[in-house]
Amino acid sequence: MVHQYKNNGYNIVLDVCSGAVHVVDDVTYDVISLYRQVDPETMKEKLPYGPEEIGEACAEVEELIKEGLLFTEDTYRDYIEEVNNRKTVVKALCLHIAHDCNLACRYCFAGEGEYKGSRSLMSLEVGRTALDFLVASSGNRRNLEVDFFGGEPTLNFQVVKEIVAYGRELEKKHDKHFRFTLTTNGLLVNDEIMEFCNREMDNVVMSIDGRKEVHDYMRPTRGGKPSYDVILPKFLSFAQSRNQKRYYVRGTFTRRNLDFSEDVIHLADLGFEQISMEPVVGLPEETYSIREEDLPVIFREYDKIAGEIIRREKEGRPFNFFHFMIDLTGGPCVAKRLSGCGSGTEYLAVTPQGDLYPCHQFVGEEEFRVGDVFHGIDRRDICSSFRACNVYTKKKCRECFARFYCSGGCAANAWKFHGDINEACDLSCEMERKRVECAIMIKAALAEEREN
Repeated sequence: MVHQYKNNGYNIVLDVCSGAVHVVDDVTYDVISLYRQVDPETMKEKLPYGPEEIGEACAEVEELIKEGLLFTEDTYRDYIEEVNNRKTVVKALCLHIAHDCNLACRYCFAGEGEYKGSRSLMSLEVGRTALDFLVASSGNRRNLEVDFFGGEPTLNFQVVKEIVAYGRELEKKHDKHFRFTLTTNGLLVNDEIMEFCNREMDNVVMSIDGRKEVHDYMRPTRGGKPSYDVILPKFLSFAQSRNQKRYYVRGTFTRRNLDFSEDVIHLADLGFEQISMEPVVGLPEETYSIREEDLPVIFREYDKIAGEIIRREKEGRPFNFFHFMIDLTGGPCVAKRLSGCGSGTEYLAVTPQGDLYPCHQFVGEEEFRVGDVFHGIDRRDICSSFRACNVYTKKKCRECFARFYCSGGCAANAWKFHGDINEACDLSCEMERKRVECAIMIKAALAEEREN
């Protein structure tokens, strides 16, 4: 399968199954588009180029085919049974350290931190037992991941610190290594929290939606007050204290700010170098939800961000945009390419009471409760259904050029919009395809800049 597109003046050809990317001239681009449809003589009649140019382009295409870099067969299908039957271990937990929040974000999928339940904080006992469960379930895997999530984790920060300390004890006892991360809205962040996170957290995610007017409308406090001016200086200090590495400022764009490139640029202008801006996940009846008619605007915004990244890289003022960060030379293993994030198998979420769910977005949906940290997993059937979910069980993925980059997309979004984890959310798919195109174009542009 080959995917061709033009972006920012580049003619790009992606050989989907090998992952090879080719930046070609107009003649070769058009020849490739017809190569499997007509013979060379007919091609000479259809294309507005000279016979010699078309002949040279055909020879180039034939050479790429021989090298296994164009029109390659899908060998990933051969691995699907192996992937489905592979032995997996739990390697990551999302600890819902607080089902409570001091913000009242209008788009919050967690219902202001309550997740269809009541306000609660995780006890140290549950947190310690969760780490014991992770170690016991991790097999021979040494590196384990734990994300402190909410609600707002800093509402229960003393327990965060005690859980981390317990994890460090387990590392020595079981020859494991914990990679801790924390997601925060910043309201309670202070010097003590920053110092602790800089010492213990491998990554910190700071939630800010960009421009002040956008952020304050969507992310007010529970009392209805704005939060931008409170958190911004803290986040700037936090990012700087981490030497502009191992963090993300993460925003959400909605129908109210479809010009979200301005929010990304605003954050970059402030000095943040690690930026993520996610599309909101909301049902169609929500006024802030993205609709199909918004896609052309959103695509132009992604193009603007891509252009800005290239411009600033050339000027020596680079920043990273999470959705444009792809590895064209290595990338994830085959299992990851086919089945995604590992939710329900390698990755689980833990509620304050210790209940286990396939991921943080399923928390509160009782039909997806798979067990608890005290007794382990008792709904293996649910875990098996997630393990069997891959790009070949999803009809929409089978012929999609981006399938090995998004790995089938988000199971929670598929269930939310279609009631089936083997479906795919159409809006999310359209945006993912555009992001992949932009990411590849950026690679091409920067490679050309280095050559020159």
